[in-house]
Amino acid sequence: MTRFLYDQFAKQYLEELLSIIGEVKAPREVRGEARQIDVWFSPQPQLQGNLKVLGLLGRFATTTALFEPYRNPVTPNEICSCLLKLLEVRGEFQREANRNNSRIYEDDYPKLWILTPTASQPILNGFGASSDEENWLRGIYFLPEYLRTAIVVIHQLPRIPETMWLRILGRGKVQSQAIDELEALPQDNPQRENALLLLSDLLSNIEVNPDIDSEDRELIMRLSPLFSQRLEEATQSGIQQGIQQGVQQGHREVIENLLVFRFGQLDRELEVIIQRLQSLSLPELMPLLLQLSRDELLARFGGEN
Repeated sequence: MTRFLYDQFAKQYLEELLSIIGEVKAPREVRGEARQIDVWFSPQPQLQGNLKVLGLLGRFATTTALFEPYRNPVTPNEICSCLLKLLEVRGEFQREANRNNSRIYEDDYPKLWILTPTASQPILNGFGASSDEENWLRGIYFLPEYLRTAIVVIHQLPRIPETMWLRILGRGKVQSQAIDELEALPQDNPQRENALLLLSDLLSNIEVNPDIDSEDRELIMRLSPLFSQRLEEATQSGIQQGIQQGVQQGHREVIENLLVFRFGQLDRELEVIIQRLQSLSLPELMPLLLQLSRDELLARFGGEN
């Protein structure tokens, strides 16, 4: 998976989750050299009742905060870049207080949460980061107090419900296990539905990207059956609700929606093959629509019988 695809998913994912407890900007510009904060969060008091829904992520979001997620293990230079963003924002807060002739307290400054799948001990030691397992879970390393920064090592977080939302930003087995837990949540859970929609977008983007690795292929294999099942369930639900056009029309809508989902729009060539695709059952159809490229679908179903 390219870094861009993961960055987009991580930003949208955090933005979607954090929006139930405050205001989110992803990205947010900072002064000085051209820098962007990946996710900027400001809590809203009237939404604080939703904090527990997000587990550990909710604990991070009790104050104004910067979130910087990384797909690959974070490097010293990347940590320094995050700290520069934090210090730029700290300067903004100080200037605002001076303009208003008001006093600003240490707890008023934002916190920085760096999210990384793994981090070596030398890197943690180099930044003076240490754990505080009496007050926090395993896997969270705090830099010296006045830096107001923590490095969250996702693969070290305990596998408990409180950490699920963060472990979805992990890699490999850690991410796959978290997706299992997400799938097991009640179907009427709005955060579950929103996260699955973002994962479906991620799946679509990975599948059309030629530059994928074995880890990407494993993620495709994990997600494809999930969304095949969801499409099957959606079709059955539509039929049960009495789609006037009947089963065949419901079948056609699933095909049309999935083709738009995969390729962005229905052009003339794709419309031509829909009738032939309708002759297949959903169990036969779903793997083909999820895995074949546009050209492969046209070659297989667009020719003369």
